[in-house]
Amino acid sequence: MKRVRIFVKGIVQGVFFRHFTTQQAKQLNIKGWVRNLPDGRVEMVCEGSADSIEKMIAWSRRGPQGAVVEDIEVIYEEYKNEFSDFKIVR
Repeated sequence: MKRVRIFVKGIVQGVFFRHFTTQQAKQLNIKGWVRNLPDGRVEMVCEGSADSIEKMIAWSRRGPQGAVVEDIEVIYEEYKNEFSDFKIVR
């Protein structure tokens, strides 16, 4: 099992990025959260199988229709198994 923190930069707020991230995470059986940051980026913390995490990273590079992803930063963290689902944090 793996854990990553992903920061997504670009036109990623106001395009339902968090909503579609939640749908994608649930399809991949990923637990964690996603939120908008004041600087315009989206941040997410994801825990799941190595394969699911790699698929989530790949999805984050393009995002949903309407988003324009300029760059992502991926930070691998220690797996903590602290989430029971995936949700939007406000």
